[in-house]
Amino acid sequence: MLAACHERVERMLALLARLQQHLLEIGCDDPARQAASDVMRYFDLAAPLHHQDEELHVFPPLLAGPDAGLRSLVQRLLQDHRAMEAAWPAARHVLAAVAGGPAAGWTPLQPEQTAALHAFAALYQRHLADEDGLAYPAAQELLSVPALQGMSRDMMQRRGVLPVTGP
Repeated sequence: MLAACHERVERMLALLARLQQHLLEIGCDDPARQAASDVMRYFDLAAPLHHQDEELHVFPPLLAGPDAGLRSLVQRLLQDHRAMEAAWPAARHVLAAVAGGPAAGWTPLQPEQTAALHAFAALYQRHLADEDGLAYPAAQELLSVPALQGMSRDMMQRRGVLPVTGP
């Protein structure tokens, strides 16, 4: 499920890049407004749950483990989550302007708007590479099958896929 979340993040980042190109070449039309709405919806709803999944289930065993390099990496990944949370409002503001933008009279994004979108995307790109290449494989080695099953159950419950059960 975590890998699937990363694939969706990558798709949303690619959509964000295509949206910016579309705005330059065509302007703010219905497809642009829809793309902006789609990106906002993902990073408003799914991305925070994904970060919570990692902070509850993936990072703790790495922090408790013997590898100082992994502990340092996880500390940086946690800082990345806070940086992404801090960068999202500026990027979201740009996307909201596009989602509600007029078809006529659209003005291209200003450099600071483009910079906000690029900064947000850059945070995610480096972060994904570190998680996929280092953190996830290491966590998978440390987590038992029952722990992985519990993690999966918890993730599905928080997303409403499974009913919440007692302790």
